[in-house]
Amino acid sequence: MRLVSDPQIFREEVFARDKKITHIIVDEIQRIPALLNEIHFILEQPNPPCFCLSGSSARKMKRSHANLLAGRAWKYDLFPLTHRELGRNFSLDKALNIGTLPSVYLEDSISESNKTLRSYVEIYLKEEIEAEALTRNIGGFLRFLDLAADENGNLINCSTIARESGISYKTVKEYFRILEDTLIGFFLFPYSKSLRKRLIRHPKFYFFDTGVVRALKKKLNVALKRKTFEYGRAFEHFVIAEIMRISNYLQMDYKFSFYRSSNGAEVDLIVETPKEEVFALEIKSSQKPEIESVGGLKSFKNICPKAKLYCVSNASRSRKSGDISILPWQEIFCEMGIG
Repeated sequence: MRLVSDPQIFREEVFARDKKITHIIVDEIQRIPALLNEIHFILEQPNPPCFCLSGSSARKMKRSHANLLAGRAWKYDLFPLTHRELGRNFSLDKALNIGTLPSVYLEDSISESNKTLRSYVEIYLKEEIEAEALTRNIGGFLRFLDLAADENGNLINCSTIARESGISYKTVKEYFRILEDTLIGFFLFPYSKSLRKRLIRHPKFYFFDTGVVRALKKKLNVALKRKTFEYGRAFEHFVIAEIMRISNYLQMDYKFSFYRSSNGAEVDLIVETPKEEVFALEIKSSQKPEIESVGGLKSFKNICPKAKLYCVSNASRSRKSGDISILPWQEIFCEMGIG
């Protein structure tokens, strides 16, 4: 409250600091966007400290027309833990069931992990929305969240969600934008050689973490079982998110989309590289995926002959069937140049 009423105090305290302090960390910077003007001023002075600014929402910054330090700051994204960061401590089944948020995954007790996840979706998400005054209709938003979790990874049908949640079509679209701006999820748009066509067709929406989806769906007490539809959906969600996280950390500038033809043939993830390479990934949780189950890859090959085709799975060893490589999910990262 002290800094809200007089942001210049921050500047004065920085100038008065012990000069041995070379780094200053400001967490939740979006709560006081005016501090960015003070930081901008400090950076223009001789020998400024290094600032590390973190936040969980770009929405409030945009709405307040905050100084985003363009040209003076580097932007980084921080995701839940990846399988590489966890190393030998990584368990696929655990990641699918409770996600990889640090405070959740690193907890020894599954019961405690579940409590943390429930608190996150039942308290934290609601408080974040209320604190930023993003919506007054909290009840409608929470009904929307439940439906959005059920549709995680599916084509978004805003009309259906609006009808079932009792809110308007326009509000549903706004709520999805809120989830994106608050880093709670991301869109995956359909593949097209035309960027304009990608944006006007129905996208998919994925939450940022598999555990958050299961908490929203109130499924934490029911462990996922292999060879079930729910396990397959969670596996697809995890692999897509993991590829996007690691490529982001490595600053690969990859473009991501999915493919769906007019006759229903589908490919879960299309990855385009700056070198104009194209990787088409069909994601199957089976240990022995059948080649007949990845017909979407052959359909995509017809419109993009240069595409490299992969079936990413839980197989123990790689094999090849014609143009399609079937391989363990851990190996796809090296195949795509992010190994």
